[in-house]
Order: sequence, then C-alpha cells, then structure tokens
Amino acid sequence: MRPDMNRRKFLGGAAASAAAFTIVPRHVLGGLGTVAPSDKITMAVIGTGTQGLREMASLLPIPEIQVVAVCDPSQYAVGYRDWSADGLLNDLRRLVGKSDWGAGTEGTIPGGRDVGKDAVETYYANKRPGGSFKGCSSYADFRELLDKEKDLNAVKIMTPDHLHGIVSLAAMKKGKHVMLHKPIANRLKEAKLVIDTARQRGVATYFLPWGANGSMDQVMAWIKDGAIGTLREVHNWTNRPVWPQYATIPTRTPAVPKGFNWDLWLGPERERPYHPNYTHMVFRGWYDFGGGTLADMGHYSLWTVFNALNLQAPTSIEPMLSHNCTFKGDVSTTVRNDFSFPTASVVCFKFPARGARPAVDLFWYDGGMRPATPEELEADGKEFPAEAMMFVGDKGKILAGFHVESPRLIPEKRMQGYQAPAPAARRQRERGEVPSGLRQWIAACRGGEQSPGSFLNAWPISEAINLWAVALRTGRKLQYDAENTKITNVPEADKYLSREYRKGWEPESV
Repeated sequence: MRPDMNRRKFLGGAAASAAAFTIVPRHVLGGLGTVAPSDKITMAVIGTGTQGLREMASLLPIPEIQVVAVCDPSQYAVGYRDWSADGLLNDLRRLVGKSDWGAGTEGTIPGGRDVGKDAVETYYANKRPGGSFKGCSSYADFRELLDKEKDLNAVKIMTPDHLHGIVSLAAMKKGKHVMLHKPIANRLKEAKLVIDTARQRGVATYFLPWGANGSMDQVMAWIKDGAIGTLREVHNWTNRPVWPQYATIPTRTPAVPKGFNWDLWLGPERERPYHPNYTHMVFRGWYDFGGGTLADMGHYSLWTVFNALNLQAPTSIEPMLSHNCTFKGDVSTTVRNDFSFPTASVVCFKFPARGARPAVDLFWYDGGMRPATPEELEADGKEFPAEAMMFVGDKGKILAGFHVESPRLIPEKRMQGYQAPAPAARRQRERGEVPSGLRQWIAACRGGEQSPGSFLNAWPISEAINLWAVALRTGRKLQYDAENTKITNVPEADKYLSREYRKGWEPESV
C-alpha cells in the first residue's frame, strides 16, 4: 500500500476536520522547569514507532499530562514490524474510542509521526464535548521540536536505543523534564554523561523500567533469616531475543522508504546505506543501534536486585556466546562478529563483597540458555520455566518468577515453617491509573522530590548492562576498573565504552 492511498485517508480522518485548539500553559512558577500544580505538564513524544504508539495507552489518559507534539524521522506507516498483524491497530482503536479508526489499513503495522499525531488528536477529540481537537504538532527532527516548542515542559523518549542518550541530553539542556524507555544509553560513557547531566540540570527524570520492577522484600527476608545460608549466586534468564538477529551485515541497498529520513534515524552513528534490517523492531540486535537482550529485559528484572543487594560495579564480566560460521571459497571459517549480538549467551558478572554482603556472582542467560535443573527442583518433579530468577546460597535456593514474583524455597518441603507469599497479581492497570513512580515523577516536575525511578538511581544497572555488551562484542573475559572507567586486560575493548560521533551529533553539539 502506497503512503498516498488509503493510509492518507487513515491519517486525515478526524484531525483534518477538527477545529484548532491548543493548550498553552501559564508561565512556569517556582524555578526553572517547574510546573504549577494547576497546570498540565505539556509533553512531546519523541519516537512514534510501534512501542511509542503502544505506550500511548498508558500516557494519554493521565490527566496531569497533555501531549502537544510528536516527533519521528518516519512520517508514514511504512516498513514497521510487530508481534502481530493487527494487534497494535486494535489496541489504538480501543484507546481512541473508535472501532473504525484506521479503516483500510488492516494488515499494515501502525507507525510514524502522522499516525502518532492522529492518535493523539483523535483521543483528545473523543474526550471533548464538541468532539473536535487539533493541538498536536509534528516534527521529523527532535532538535527542531526543542527549538520551536517554547511552552514544552517534558519529553517522553521512545526512539531506538542509540538515540536515547543524545535526545535526553538535548532535552535536559533545554530545561525539559525527561521520561525515557530503556536503556539510558547503549554506550557506558554516554549513559554516565546523561546521568551526570540530569544531576547538574536538576530536571525531573523517570526511567520507565522502574515501574515494572518487582519487590525483593520476601527474598531478602529469607536471606537475612539464613534460609539459604550465605548468598553466592543470582541467576536470571529470558526467552529473548524474540526478534530476528543477523549474522551478516546487509549488502543490498534498497531505496529509503518515502517519508523516512534515514540521516535523522542514524543520528550519532556512522553513515551506512539504508536497510530495513537495521530499523524498527530489529534495531535491538545490532551493537550500534541496540542494547541486546539484557538492555531489553534486564532493567525490568534486575534493577530491584541491584538495589536490594547493593550491587555496584562488577570487577569482571565473562561471556560465553554462540557464533556463526561461513564458507570462504570451500573453507569453513568462523565469522568475526563485532556488529550484532549473538543468538544465545551466558554472561557472568563478579561483584565484590560490600559491607556485610559477601561477594556475589550474577548470571544472565538468553537465547534459550538457562541453568541446569537443580536437584531441589527435580525433587519436586518440576522443570524451569522459560523465564525466571534463582538465588543460590551455600545451604539452599530460592526460585522466583522473572520479575522476582512468587518466590519459593525449593524443594517445596523447605517452605515448612515459612509463610509462603501470595502469588503476585500482575494485573492490567486500569486506563488512566498512574503507577506510583510515575506519579512521583509528575510531583517532581512540579517541584517535589525525584522519583525512585530517577536517572540518578540508575547508574549501577546501566553500567553493568553496557559492560555486558562490551564483553559479548569482544568475546573476552573483561577485568573492569570502575574508578577509572577502564577495561584493564583487553585494551581494544575500551573503544566500545563510548562511540565515535558523527559531526554535529556530539553530546556538546546537540
């Protein structure tokens, strides 16, 4: 389907005939960036791909927030990929309250700034007595948005990973509050710069994975009670990747889709020909553009573990990873791959003793890898689920869900004498219900204290996740000097702690 056919009708719809209406807040009160309690927080959504649109459902109903602009290098719903053909379209129809929204685009994955703008305006129009609203601007370049939207209070960043840090820095320099998807950045030194800038600028920040983290209270209570003896290891495994990952660099040079600004999408990364296997869903699998499985899911499971165990910088990171082979002529050879994440891996982080806590090893598994089934679980006649977490002590084990939900001592007879926690209720939030961390961020925008999900609390998890990617990229066990932010045993690995920025995209330039 060409962008100028049914999709044009899809994008024209309610917005084309709506009367102009724009919310303009009063001048901010109480200091730089502070929003008066009586005012809505005016927000721009930067990144309107599938995930940016999907999260509109949790953003638009928040009464304290008004989305006034969207931004994406892609204008039309062209070339997007998702987990189902019409799942996102149907989700958006439910959000905007129109069962025929996007009629004629079934089978086309929604995405792009035109779709984002129309979704915002249709949602707000449906909530107004007159049924009309036109108050959402649209931009291809986030820098133009930040220059022109003078009354903007905050941004929500939903771009591919390689743009997170640069967009955050640009927004904070303009005094904007920031809500950000994971990771903070896909380079260690860039992540540190983002966190340091948030501290210096004093803006309210919210790192979205915090809202999905589980509680470590029960696990810590058992550890302190001696139920598993001294904690030695933490194991966490995921079924990711659930997207294609590529063992070779694309060689074809297809035309750039209409309405897609490839240069803006590349942002700080080096120039290369456009290829759809870099963009949208599959960006996660490339070292240049993504953060891999740990960045994709580990923030949700392990941030709470890092906090509870006071895990700071690891001293070493050891990777075990799959590889690919190819023929050079008639000779089979292993592909030297420092461009895409492996299909499967296991990585061990060693964290030194800290305070009363002894040294702990943390293992991350992906691509179908997981620990061997322990005899304690075999005694119960059970096997590991596809995603879970396990805490190993010198006298026992705790098995929990991926988000540390429903922890249990294993085997089940070890639960005798302990009160088993009720199964975690991972319910779907009612539309408009605001998670506590996000509500604290809203309060911080109005001059209150920072949310517990602030960037300021995310350095240890961000440091570990970026070191994980470097270990995989080199395929070597790394020794890490946290004080000097340096790999001490593999000199060539240091270059992966930062990126070479294209001219005009350096942190000091945006």
